[in-house]
Amino acid sequence: MTANPLAATIAHLGAAARAASRQMARASTASKNLALLALARRLRGESAELQAANARDIEAAEAAGLAAPLVDRLRLTPKVLATVAEGCEQIAAMPDPVGEIGGVRRRPSGISVGQMRVPLGVFGMIYESRPNVTIEAASLAIKSGNACILRGGSEAIHSNLALWKLVQASLGEAGLPPEAVQLIETTDRAAVGLLISAPESVDVIIPRGGKGLIERISREAKVPVIKHLDGNCHVYVDAAADLALAVKVTDNAKTQKYSPCNAAESLLVHRAVAAQFLPQIGAIFAAKGVEMRCDAASREILQQLDGAQLADATEADWAEEYLAPIISIKLVGDLDEAIDHINRFGSHHTDAIISEHHPSVMRFLREVDSASVMVNASTRFADGFEYGLGAEIGISTDKLHARGPVGLDGLTSLKWVVLGQGEVRI
Repeated sequence: MTANPLAATIAHLGAAARAASRQMARASTASKNLALLALARRLRGESAELQAANARDIEAAEAAGLAAPLVDRLRLTPKVLATVAEGCEQIAAMPDPVGEIGGVRRRPSGISVGQMRVPLGVFGMIYESRPNVTIEAASLAIKSGNACILRGGSEAIHSNLALWKLVQASLGEAGLPPEAVQLIETTDRAAVGLLISAPESVDVIIPRGGKGLIERISREAKVPVIKHLDGNCHVYVDAAADLALAVKVTDNAKTQKYSPCNAAESLLVHRAVAAQFLPQIGAIFAAKGVEMRCDAASREILQQLDGAQLADATEADWAEEYLAPIISIKLVGDLDEAIDHINRFGSHHTDAIISEHHPSVMRFLREVDSASVMVNASTRFADGFEYGLGAEIGISTDKLHARGPVGLDGLTSLKWVVLGQGEVRI
């Protein structure tokens, strides 16, 4: 008998996922789409059963005193289930990236050289709260020809188990291995440590949750990690900005929704337009209850507004991800100062410039070191669906392999292929 039953369980899941990944890599597009459409049908047809399982999680979460916003994230409402079902159908309708060969060119030797897109193999997904992530991860794994091992939060265990059973049934209906999507059924936190330390079982780990979880995974994992720690996103209003457009975009970037990682947390304003722009955006923030943490120059302008919630910004504010109705505001003297500030204090997630000056726009695009860079558009567009990727597995602020919203292509890799007709090297 093994001294560590949990380790044996994780090893068994890993071996099964690895074997299934080889079948998924050669699966036809038709069979993968069939599994996705079957899953969408089950999500709609078994809504009552799913909500009953979800009710057990909601009851336990409320009894444990989980904060109301976290309880809301747990809910599998009819609307949530309809959305994830529609997501499965959208992914089924998307082109299959697996096996695509691009960049083929003929070499002087006679060989043709290109690159083929192939699945990563097995990815591990560790996430909190939202059970709909179980379906998002599973559906992306299926279409990209991967296998995956999922570990959701303990607060959603009954919901995740119910959803997972639908995934496995749908895979089986399509003639694909049910083991292609594995769920760690225990709530024992030691399972996470075992999974992220098993390169023989998984090729990459994708954490999705709070900063603490992601820092732990990044620190302890023995396999590559696709991650972003936080989203300190900036809007920079340039001297050449259309100020009406700047007000509209800045308002949306900050207040359309406060909790996502692509919401703006920092506002930089060129001194040349600050006296005109800040009272306009400040009045909107004041009306919406947004606290403004200001440098001395911006506070001098904003303190004349009635009802404005103002505070002096500290050095820590420039790097803070608030996820709340709070924004830091600083005046800058030129584009160089704005870019330097963003690259120093930003999280390399998403940053926007509002400007009608093409040279400044192009410098911002080239020099801001972030996964997504916007021109005259809200940072809230940094999203896989908005980018046309379908569902996303998460956002990456890493520079290797995947960067920005990670969709189907981000779950694949490229390998070189060489096509010849008997050529030999001389």
